[in-house]
Amino acid sequence: MRRLNSHLVGIDQGQIVLFEDFETDGPMWAGTGPRERRSRITFSETYRNAPVVYASLSMWDMDQKHNMRADIAAENIDETGFELVFRTWGDTRVARVRAGWLAIGELARSDEWDLY
Repeated sequence: MRRLNSHLVGIDQGQIVLFEDFETDGPMWAGTGPRERRSRITFSETYRNAPVVYASLSMWDMDQKHNMRADIAAENIDETGFELVFRTWGDTRVARVRAGWLAIGELARSDEWDLY
């Protein structure tokens, strides 16, 4: 469990369409084997330190003739943002994906000084 040391807690959230590969016959739709798509997300305000980030699929459009394999993760989290990562593998065909995210963490107080 993470304990917050501040009464200033920030919650930021959003959604992003990561790709729409069916329109262009892109690698998520036409490819096979391990594939991933990354998107850098920037928070609306800077956190005091790296927040906790939860990522989820909010829409996925998959080919029903193949196994549905998907992994979604938040990686490289820091005070200003993170990378939202979608992965698939095998013969899975993914037409498009929209992902949602939620970040919770400490905010700096306006009267705090960063001396060093």
